[in-house]
Amino acid sequence: MIGKAGIRAALVVAALALAACAGQVRKPVPPDAGKLAQQSARESTLVARADWSLRGRLGVSDGHDSGSGSLEWSQKSSTFRFSVHAPVTGKTWVLSGDDTHARLDGLREQTIEGGDAASLLQRELGWEVPVTQLRYWVRAGRAPGAADIEFRDDGLPALITQAGWTVRYIDYDLAQDPPLPSKVFATRGDRKVRLAVREWGP
Repeated sequence: MIGKAGIRAALVVAALALAACAGQVRKPVPPDAGKLAQQSARESTLVARADWSLRGRLGVSDGHDSGSGSLEWSQKSSTFRFSVHAPVTGKTWVLSGDDTHARLDGLREQTIEGGDAASLLQRELGWEVPVTQLRYWVRAGRAPGAADIEFRDDGLPALITQAGWTVRYIDYDLAQDPPLPSKVFATRGDRKVRLAVREWGP
């Protein structure tokens, strides 16, 4: 028959064994850890390729008004040129600038200038387009700052949520290396920005 001392000894041994097992427990690996690493490497590649261009179509709406047109976008590091031709009016306007200054040509007789592109578009056209972040999102990358991301089965982003916007990637041009989006839908409440890219260039 086991005495009290023996029972206490057995309990101590059991407690030590449980502590040892607890020390060996590993934290679960997030299911998308591999895809996140792949995305980080992909974004590093895209950042290194700071000069790029695209041709396609842009659509913007706010639940009441909308606008659309053909788009030519040229990016040289932080400097951009954003040209939109609206077939309904036959007008072409050009938004250009960088992170600290923007100008809008073709909408009025004189050039309109402002501190940033998004505010200038909002003021003059009523368009809410997050231009600074969009330069990252359009290539399926996260802009600086906190962001949530979901992936397709092949590891490419399916959705990025950032700065109050939800950016969905409907299709990709897999001929690009790395693959680049061909259809991008960004929404924030009633605000919608849709991009259909026909051609990517350097």
